[in-house]
Amino acid sequence: MTAHTIDGNALSKQLRTEVAGRAQALKAKGITPGLAVVLVGDNPASQVYVRNKVKACEDSGLHSVLEKYEASLSEADLLARVEALNNDPAIHGILVQLPLPAHIDAQKVIEAISPSKDVDGFHIASAGALMTGMPGFWPCTPYGCMKMLESIGYDLRGKHAVVIGRSNIVGKPMALMLLQKNATVTICHSATPDLKAMTLQADVIVAAVGKRNVLTADMVKPGAVVLDVGMNRNDEGKLCGDVDFDGVKQVAGYITPVPGGVGPMTITMLLVNTLEAAERASK
Repeated sequence: MTAHTIDGNALSKQLRTEVAGRAQALKAKGITPGLAVVLVGDNPASQVYVRNKVKACEDSGLHSVLEKYEASLSEADLLARVEALNNDPAIHGILVQLPLPAHIDAQKVIEAISPSKDVDGFHIASAGALMTGMPGFWPCTPYGCMKMLESIGYDLRGKHAVVIGRSNIVGKPMALMLLQKNATVTICHSATPDLKAMTLQADVIVAAVGKRNVLTADMVKPGAVVLDVGMNRNDEGKLCGDVDFDGVKQVAGYITPVPGGVGPMTITMLLVNTLEAAERASK
């Protein structure tokens, strides 16, 4: 058997069309959803991510503001800019691109963003809302994973989901989202003694550690759904995920590719969160 591939590009396109329609409805009321993206320093990967985010906004009818600063920008000046954006009614979402230069406390900057504009879903208030099932903003990557499961009509109730990775950005929020849908969730990490024993029990596996081939075909039970969040380079320098795609696709029921899987969904869910922020602000 060969797994069905969940096409993140196709699903993103569909969701972005919906975003554009909802943005038009807001514009008819005189409100243009606005996202401010703040980039400090000249990290090449960050510049690519930021460019893609701004373009995605514009393509979907959202207003975007890109603020670029030298790496020498002081923490106080960055916090002042965040506060100004918090108070700007034309801006509904604020994203400070990580990583930040070493002299800036990233957590302090994230906590300075108003929870009502925290479209990355990284604020402690957003994390608390997710944990308690209250309205808030979900982190974009795990939110995208949930949309992918929804797109294949997958019912998580009673299923065993294994999340490999425990980061605040993907692993932990992913586990909470799966739990909200009544899955039984196991979180695995570097101190898990027998990863294979866990993954072989799983109906759904989310690999999110940033390590090539952390999941191989012999670790997957037939028919499982495998979501690959990893972004790595193989020996030839080509983009690859955490999953041995060629091997695992012979066993799994569904699998996401890298590139073209979870990646496009991350930016799409940022647009969804920004739109949601604008809709809430308009009520």
